[in-house]
Amino acid sequence: MSDLTTLLEVGGPVAALGGGAAYTRAKHPAAYWSTIGLPVSTVRLLSSYGSVMEACGLTVAPSRLRVLAMKAMTQREVRPVPPRRGIIRPTLTGLKLRLRLAPGQEPADIAASAERLRHAWGVHSAYVTTVKPGVVELRLVGYDVLRRVRMPRKAAGGFLKVPVALREDATPFIRDYRTIPHQLTLGATLSGKSMYLRHLITGLARQPVALVGIDCKRGVELAPFAPRLSALATDPDQAAELLPTLVKEMEDRYDLIRARQGIAPDTPDEEITSDIWGLPEDERPVPVVLFVDEVAELFLVATKKDEERRDEMVTQLIRLAQLGRAAGIYLEVCGQRFGAELGKGATMLRAQLTGRVCHRVNDEASAKMALGDIAPEAVHAACSIAPERPGLAVAGDTSGGWSRIRTPYLSLGDAAETCQESAHMVPDLAALKPFRLDVPVRPVEAAAPVVLPHPVTD
Repeated sequence: MSDLTTLLEVGGPVAALGGGAAYTRAKHPAAYWSTIGLPVSTVRLLSSYGSVMEACGLTVAPSRLRVLAMKAMTQREVRPVPPRRGIIRPTLTGLKLRLRLAPGQEPADIAASAERLRHAWGVHSAYVTTVKPGVVELRLVGYDVLRRVRMPRKAAGGFLKVPVALREDATPFIRDYRTIPHQLTLGATLSGKSMYLRHLITGLARQPVALVGIDCKRGVELAPFAPRLSALATDPDQAAELLPTLVKEMEDRYDLIRARQGIAPDTPDEEITSDIWGLPEDERPVPVVLFVDEVAELFLVATKKDEERRDEMVTQLIRLAQLGRAAGIYLEVCGQRFGAELGKGATMLRAQLTGRVCHRVNDEASAKMALGDIAPEAVHAACSIAPERPGLAVAGDTSGGWSRIRTPYLSLGDAAETCQESAHMVPDLAALKPFRLDVPVRPVEAAAPVVLPHPVTD
């Protein structure tokens, strides 16, 4: 009887501790990782590093000098050599360590064994990036960071850079318009596409950038941000008037660049430019970001007259996508569906959109249209997004790389408030004034700090 009482006295606190750990792991994974997961995974890694690397085939035969030294100094068996491990650096979401590859190895060897490494060391996922020739960084993520998104506090933003989502490896996904000037964003209803758009607009609202919107759903998506928009078209008729204006603005900027190129022969090379970023700051026009929501509405036609208008608008969009980058005009094309059946010019327009973000879509054809030509293996990942995870998407670009991302929640009211506070930042572009909605502007004193552009070089 006394033994049973003792067992109950000891087992009660242990059961409570185990239940508390399970609850913390399910409801507060970040806290669980910091208190329990991090020490356990570190001990596993340190104690089993050599054997795990050998089991994964990541070891090589030792050098002859090492074999001779081991035989001369000890009688131990000479074992294969794993990659040399650096210092383990804990993070808020996992672990990082650098590996110096053994002779004959390449980063792809480590990446191919990432799934086995994560199981061996009890982490959620493992990622490999190349630091320099012969050195890779192994990033171990302790839990599913996309289940409850928390953006890093030190997400690197900047001029024309917006930290808009979190990658599955716990690094921020940054929309950099200087690197990827144009992007196609797809997503079905309630997939999180609008949330992604809100983060982009609010991220650019405090920067010296002209924001232009085309929202053929009568403006229900972009109208709340009207105080910060330089122009807004809410139906195809207005879009048919706005797009030629943007094309004319682009042509005027090319005239400005060409006039700058026609300078004296003795002018230094660094003063000769082929885009607006090489112009002197006092002559440089303000960048323009064009948001097109529900792009399919620009392609749909009902009459012969609508077809002619559609062809003109699509041609102008293609021209902006082909030539707009050097003029500082960037495109963010969004929609629920995008495919060749939209009509003439759809495939050509897609080819000019370097960045791709695909949320949950209703058919595989849309996922293939977004990602199939740049990363075929990403199509399956996009088609497997569950409806109960809005904001989850697959992001890629024409380099072939892709990753899962998720946008944190941002209410429409908070996004609209940011645009209202930044209304004084709307640049003075005379050509776009007829398309700007008449909205009140708050005093400058109530505005948030401005993100100023940094010097840029090619």
